[in-house]
Order: sequence, then C-alpha cells, then structure tokens
Amino acid sequence: VIVSQAPTESPVSMLVAQAEQLDEKDKVVTTEEEIEGFNIIKAIIRTEVDVKRIAARDTQSYFGILLDDNNRKPLARLHFNRQQKYLGTFDPEKNETRHPIETLDDIFAHADLLKATAKSYAT
Repeated sequence: VIVSQAPTESPVSMLVAQAEQLDEKDKVVTTEEEIEGFNIIKAIIRTEVDVKRIAARDTQSYFGILLDDNNRKPLARLHFNRQQKYLGTFDPEKNETRHPIETLDDIFAHADLLKATAKSYAT
C-alpha cells in the first residue's frame, strides 16, 4: 500500500518560525509599574464600562489598554519603556495624545479623558 502525503513544511523551517515567535515574546516585558497603571485606569473607567470588558495587551513599545480586547477600541496606552513616561489617551477619531507623567498618580489627572473614551465605545 502506497500512502501519498501532502507536502508539508520542513522541520527546519517550522523550528525557525517557532524560534522567531518565541523571540518576539521574549522582547515583551510587563513591569509591575505597567500592571499598577492598568489597575488605576480600570478603577477610573469602571464607572463607564463593565470592568470585565477592560483588557491589557503588552507590546514591545507600549502597554495597551483595550475595550473587549479589541485593538480597534483602544482606551489608553502606557509608554513606560523610556526615561520619560507617557500616558496615551485617544480622541473620538482614535488619534493618540501622549501626556508626560512623572508618577502613576499623574494618571488620575486625565480621568475625564479616559472616561470620555470609554463612554464613546459604550454607546
């Protein structure tokens, strides 16, 4: 009996692809400060949307806070990977504005912007 097998990816190319995926994940480091910032933003906007809908997604360049884990519904971004830290907020056209912050407590100064963004998606 001859069994014909469809051509598959070579084991070497599969290993290279897996290594590249792992390498990308290794470059993303979620810090305690990012988690604390995420929790502050959740506390601020929970009056506008159900807290279960607020998700976090860390990338190499920023820590994203999304509604419904949907990258088309960004709530905020934390740019903490450089010396000057920024909070990114979004206008109704989803343009990001970066606000320099010194401490995590500075996030509270932008509560109205964060709530307005959350409210715009909730309607």
